[in-house]
Amino acid sequence: MIRLDKYLADMGVGTRSEAKRLIRQGKVTADGAAVKSPEYRIDETSACVRVEGNEISYIKYEYYMLNKPAGVVSATEDPKEKTVLELITGRKHKGLFPVGRLDKDTEGLLLITNDGALAHRLLSPKKHVDKTYYARVKGLVTKETVRQFSAGMDIGKGREERTMPAKLRIIQAGEISEVRLVIQEGKYHQVKRMFQAVGMEVLYLKREAFGGISLDEALPPGGARRLTKEELGLLNGRETDGDAERHGRDYI
Repeated sequence: MIRLDKYLADMGVGTRSEAKRLIRQGKVTADGAAVKSPEYRIDETSACVRVEGNEISYIKYEYYMLNKPAGVVSATEDPKEKTVLELITGRKHKGLFPVGRLDKDTEGLLLITNDGALAHRLLSPKKHVDKTYYARVKGLVTKETVRQFSAGMDIGKGREERTMPAKLRIIQAGEISEVRLVIQEGKYHQVKRMFQAVGMEVLYLKREAFGGISLDEALPPGGARRLTKEELGLLNGRETDGDAERHGRDYI
């Protein structure tokens, strides 16, 4: 059960105060009856709520895949920079946030949701969730570099800060090397700092996969779409298509 004003605010009808005003003005109905009390509680999974005749369906959780372009910050709001949330069109729930961060100049897969429990599981180092990156690096990557990454390394400044073992694969070695890197944590600027620790510089970085799902190649930079049930099941590690169906309209 949920308060009617929260129901409307969650679905972006307005702020909590604006939702209360609409309700008190008699512009909101629940299951066909006018309700003038913002505190009125309804079953969000089954109630039919309308505002001035327009049905407002309640979605508890939303899940999006975004192909983050360079130049956009991984934040819910920023006074100066464009944020990743501004790229999510058609969203219903106001409480969306990015799952982790990609640097402003880093591109690729970023998950957007309002499911805090899922985000916590995906970001916890204890869960060993793979994050796969493609990078172009200034410097010659060798088998010794691969060994250093697989052993974990100190990327701290002034105090030790060790990384977990990481899988580094050489695509092309040279003055500018191309690599694919799999890590299971998300320290601040981690990929860039790992290469700095071996005397190299990341020139380009793109996240290709996270938590068992890969970036949709059909998504252009800045493009986003809702996750499929299969992708959501992979992220949860336990949810099947049947479970998703039983959730009904609890999520998109």
